[in-house]
Amino acid sequence: MKRLLLGDEAIALGAIHAGLSGVYAYPGTPSTEITEFIQSDPLARERGLHSRWCTNEKTAMEAALGMSYAGKRALVCMKHVGMNVAADAFVNSAITGVHGGLVVVVADDPSMHSSQNEQDSRFYGAFAMVPIMEPSNQQEAYDMMYSAFELSEQLCEPVVLRIVTRLAHSRAGVEVRQPMDMHNKGICQDRWVLLPGIARTRYAALIEKQADMLQASESSIYNKIEKGSGRLGIIACGIGYNYVKEALGDEANVLKVSQYPLPENAVRQMALEYSSLLVVEDGQPVVEQQVKSLLGTEFELKGRLTGDLPRTGELTPDNVAKALGVERKITYTASDVVAPRPPQLCQGCGHRDVYTALNQVLATYPDYRVFGDIGCYTLGALPPFKALASCVDMGASITMAKGAADAGFFPSVAIIGDSTFTHSGMTGLLDAVNDKSNITVVISDNLTSGMTGGQDSAGTSKYEAICVALGVEPEHVRVVVPLPKNMEEITRIMKEEIDYPGVSVIIPRRECIQTAARKAREARKAKENS
Repeated sequence: MKRLLLGDEAIALGAIHAGLSGVYAYPGTPSTEITEFIQSDPLARERGLHSRWCTNEKTAMEAALGMSYAGKRALVCMKHVGMNVAADAFVNSAITGVHGGLVVVVADDPSMHSSQNEQDSRFYGAFAMVPIMEPSNQQEAYDMMYSAFELSEQLCEPVVLRIVTRLAHSRAGVEVRQPMDMHNKGICQDRWVLLPGIARTRYAALIEKQADMLQASESSIYNKIEKGSGRLGIIACGIGYNYVKEALGDEANVLKVSQYPLPENAVRQMALEYSSLLVVEDGQPVVEQQVKSLLGTEFELKGRLTGDLPRTGELTPDNVAKALGVERKITYTASDVVAPRPPQLCQGCGHRDVYTALNQVLATYPDYRVFGDIGCYTLGALPPFKALASCVDMGASITMAKGAADAGFFPSVAIIGDSTFTHSGMTGLLDAVNDKSNITVVISDNLTSGMTGGQDSAGTSKYEAICVALGVEPEHVRVVVPLPKNMEEITRIMKEEIDYPGVSVIIPRRECIQTAARKAREARKAKENS
């Protein structure tokens, strides 16, 4: 049976068919659709697969590790910057090992389509010393879920599945298999207690497994040498393989790499047959650096580090063809007919009214800064609001505002979304409370994770209670409804709380207009069908 699937959907369906028991994730483009597919899949629902969103990537990684300990197969999904949040649990999971198969899907975003950096998650896999798989197409994305879970249980280690935006969000036909039963090895009889004495032993065991991981890569069906009629030797990783084949077809002499550690014997074989090699990889020059180390500086190696491929941004058929010396008859460039327009907050969005009020109030102070965070409301940095002075990472608004206040700056204001607050803002607020910092925190609550499409927000209906529990004085936790008709009340409350010499929290609350419209459509449809 063949199905037309996004790369994300192929991963999700492959995991379900490979005997998955639960997916743990925090929404982040381009990984979000994996969990959404599992949440809506009929077989996943029939089997009762766990698929609720987690508060952040660290809790997701830890919960998946717990499911693995219980003997069942677990999937963790995140975008590349989410791996920074999950890193503590992820790196340690390589030392504890796993029981039930555990696959960590990380979606990297070369060219930063919806991200703040071009981080390459293959570095994380190598750092933790666990196997990495990198599909080149949607069929491999599906098939690799079977292989990844099997490899995870064979080595008793987590396996990273690394994809990029172009694969995550493009469609292709996928031949699907007969689903396996849900896998269950039973509760682990070992204890994963990383006291130093135990951890040293487990770390030594992880080092010993490196030879097995390399052997698995050397013999993997996903790594292969293809001989062609051309003269150039190529090492193509993941999606880069498709661009090479598109440019050269059967002429390509290519080592396809889709499983790591790097298959060293195959690389040496290519080096013996060709006087130079071009490394084609989407992301940072991870493999290029490894091959340079393996073959020595005297060998002629080309890639991103040499400028043969762009040092930044994603691979494209055009820049790969150019590096291969192939002239493309058709190239695609940005149109000069349609002027590019920056993204903006939806018309009618509650965040707009929050920024209107905030700018109006802060204009009465001689100097001020608003420290921003990651979400739809980050667009408040752009015209017409131009309100934000910073946006660094999830949760940084509160802690940066605190640091500025510690330096004596006033007024110091943080704006953070509801989902981001529970993801990583609560600990910063606790620091501010403990230090009695003179900051005002605006939790702009649109009752959803709006930026990624309207997923559940972990703290919905709990924010006032959370803030009070963290030590904010109840009288300085204020809730407003961000509408133009309420502007006088909102600006008065903002002024009062900014002038209060301590920690205060303002919660403007109004449902995201996108999710509200969606609910209205669903209600109408349900009424028509009743």
